[in-house]
Amino acid sequence: MTPEFSRPLALARVPPEGREEHLTATPAERAALALRFGIPAVNRFAADLRLAPEPGGGVAITGRLSAEVVQDCVVTLEPVTQQVEEHVHLRILGPGETWSDDPEAPDEIEAPGGVAELGDALAEQLSLALDPYPRAPGAALPEEGGEPAPEAAPKNPFAALAALKGRK
Repeated sequence: MTPEFSRPLALARVPPEGREEHLTATPAERAALALRFGIPAVNRFAADLRLAPEPGGGVAITGRLSAEVVQDCVVTLEPVTQQVEEHVHLRILGPGETWSDDPEAPDEIEAPGGVAELGDALAEQLSLALDPYPRAPGAALPEEGGEPAPEAAPKNPFAALAALKGRK
């Protein structure tokens, strides 16, 4: 299955001095990404990257992704337009390399046959950068009252026994 934002990168095409890469999603790709993320729209999605080869055949990727997305406000359900600017630090595994166990290491991308799916990795980075609780300006949850109303107060399970004890 082809990802919504497909940008295959052949490791062999990264020269020893590295290279710069600018990726931009088309309107159709942005619409497909919005559907994937379950949000109303992705108005803009682009990344400026620096690709640098590593010993062993891997490639280090650093740069920035930027996007404009529309999400639903968690309070009012109004559309909320937000800007996303994220630092990107990824690593494409070289031939025969295995995943790192280091939680501080950059996210790793496999490259079966020497080709990595860079676009899908960037789409995943965008999905992680989305605000999980977007709010429209001025939207606030209603204030909770102090003490619960007496009729809503939880009943003591022993209240009925106490009432019986008083009757003789």
